[in-house]
Amino acid sequence: MLCVAAGAFALSLATDRFTLDWTHSVARTGWWESWQITDAGLTPVEARITGTGAGMEPPPDARLRDGVWHYAPQVPPQRQVVLAASGATGAGWRLCAQGTCHALPEDQGPLRLWSADPCEG
Repeated sequence: MLCVAAGAFALSLATDRFTLDWTHSVARTGWWESWQITDAGLTPVEARITGTGAGMEPPPDARLRDGVWHYAPQVPPQRQVVLAASGATGAGWRLCAQGTCHALPEDQGPLRLWSADPCEG
């Protein structure tokens, strides 16, 4: 189960995969990540970025296809992921799982993602 919480906002999704996408607040580039939920935690498996700059360059092994950088993040599984929103992009984080997308709130503090069954804490 994927758990998401920030302030009074809470979301739980029965899924083992999800995606996150957002627009970088300075470079205005689109970012997309695919994540898998494993026993070890939340694991990023694929990422895409539509441009570079502002300290958010794709890694050296990224490949440019159709104007988008594709790569596999080299990050170990995470017990939780904390997302912050600057409010400067015009849109916040979007989380998609099993064909449904959710706009995550920008005004309730950092968003925390973790896996648990049931979602508590």
